[in-house]
Amino acid sequence: MARFVFITGGVVSSLGKGLTSAALGALLQARGFTVRLRKLDPYLNVDPGTMSPFEHGEVFVTDDGAETDLDLGHYERFTGVAARSTDSVSSGRIYSNVLEKERRGDYLGKTIQVIPHVTNEIKDWIAIGEDEVDFMLCEIGGTVGDIEGLPFFEAIRQFSQERPRGECILMHLTLLPYLAASGELKTKPTQHSVKELRSIGLQPDILVCRSEHEIPEKERQKIALFCNVRPDSVIPAYDLKSIYEAPMAYHKVGLDQAVLDAFDISPAPKPNLNRWIDVEDRLHHAEGEVRVAIVGKYTQLEDAYKSIAEALTHGGMANRVKVKSEWIDAEIFEREDPAPYLEGYQAILVPGGFGERGTEGKIRAAQFAREHKVPYLGICLGMQMAVIEAARNLAGVKRAGSEEFDHEAGEKRFEPVVYHLKEWVQGNQKVQRKVSDDKGGTMRLGAYDASLKAGSKVAEIYGNLAIDERHRHRYEVDIKYREALEKQGMCFSGMSPDGRLPEIVEWQDHPWFIGVQFHPELKSKPFSPHPLFADFVRAAKEMSRLV
Repeated sequence: MARFVFITGGVVSSLGKGLTSAALGALLQARGFTVRLRKLDPYLNVDPGTMSPFEHGEVFVTDDGAETDLDLGHYERFTGVAARSTDSVSSGRIYSNVLEKERRGDYLGKTIQVIPHVTNEIKDWIAIGEDEVDFMLCEIGGTVGDIEGLPFFEAIRQFSQERPRGECILMHLTLLPYLAASGELKTKPTQHSVKELRSIGLQPDILVCRSEHEIPEKERQKIALFCNVRPDSVIPAYDLKSIYEAPMAYHKVGLDQAVLDAFDISPAPKPNLNRWIDVEDRLHHAEGEVRVAIVGKYTQLEDAYKSIAEALTHGGMANRVKVKSEWIDAEIFEREDPAPYLEGYQAILVPGGFGERGTEGKIRAAQFAREHKVPYLGICLGMQMAVIEAARNLAGVKRAGSEEFDHEAGEKRFEPVVYHLKEWVQGNQKVQRKVSDDKGGTMRLGAYDASLKAGSKVAEIYGNLAIDERHRHRYEVDIKYREALEKQGMCFSGMSPDGRLPEIVEWQDHPWFIGVQFHPELKSKPFSPHPLFADFVRAAKEMSRLV
């Protein structure tokens, strides 16, 4: 049976619970243990799928089609363990499940209450797949004291009590603020956060203390004394230049050892940290720099494109170059010539997105990349914009556009080169959708197979003619325009196995111009960069040598 580590946060949000959980998972793997990471979010949305990226950052998609919190991206990038739909749950999902059961009569006429019905549902969710791994790491979103988080805290209290002694521990992240006026780190917020936890029946076994300054031994002893934890279980967490330094940094301050000690695992297996030594080496010993322009619509919040930024970093590691990603608001190109903005870059990436805002700017970015032979990677909407650009400027479809924009505006203005996907094949089943369907969870979501064209650039990059990649979209390039576009040199180099849905397009007379309907960034890892990103950065590196 698995051992459980519950990770909570206090004092302020955004302390890095997800990153700490991911780094701990990587360190436990380095010692030979199997791990799975899980996120419990207190918000009432059923999942983050309908939230704006400005609200919650990007939506991370799993192979089995769940729209989840971006922390699951960290979990995958650090451990290589593919997340599942059962690894992310919100209060909304929990309450929805409880209410469905009540309507079916599963509770046999009982009065439905937070305790025990909601907490039982949370405990059931926590335990899914526990017999598959050595360690289950469960992160609770938000901070202790949040009213919406109370059912989760109560559930983990009950869960820990019901399990055999020594099977569950609690790790709590807090902030040690530095007061410049007095030149002191203040421990009182941490003490109050732990006091809040203890008032609801939870006692931390390990404290991870975020700080911009070194924590003196005297302060660590004070925290241990007042928070009732062992001194060697007060773990400092300092700011890092890169998130990929986290596993080695946490190992050096003893986080993994503290966890194993808390479970009384002795002697602890020695860690093999070669993977992370290599990652740090590639990160810090780059042999050059390339500049990549990301032309998008959510550029004010970098978390909106978290996986893309990380996948570019991984591509840089594969080529031993530093990738300098710079964000450009696509709407600028609707008013101004893109050339002065894009001329200094060795590559252009146009990511996914929803809605018409900024799309004409993305089309102009694709045109600039095509005409000036600049490496271009279009992802999801970025591929669709490249196809629309080619249809308008080369194939004579002057009013080419997407049905998505007509649906949004409520009037027909475009010839739909990109149409609303009404049916597709998922496994052995046919899935059907209508425009009027609910927004949540109705897209083409999760991993799908694609067949690549022999001799194409993508077949060479993947080294295979059969791939599977993760999708998140409800609009698709219309296959009926394929012949007209291929006459102009655009190759439909990846298709769904039934040949009906375009997955990849590329320009044959271009050094590197590829559009993909899926999201390759979701599968990239620092120790295993996605082949498309690795080759995209390689092309950018070649471009930098030509300048």
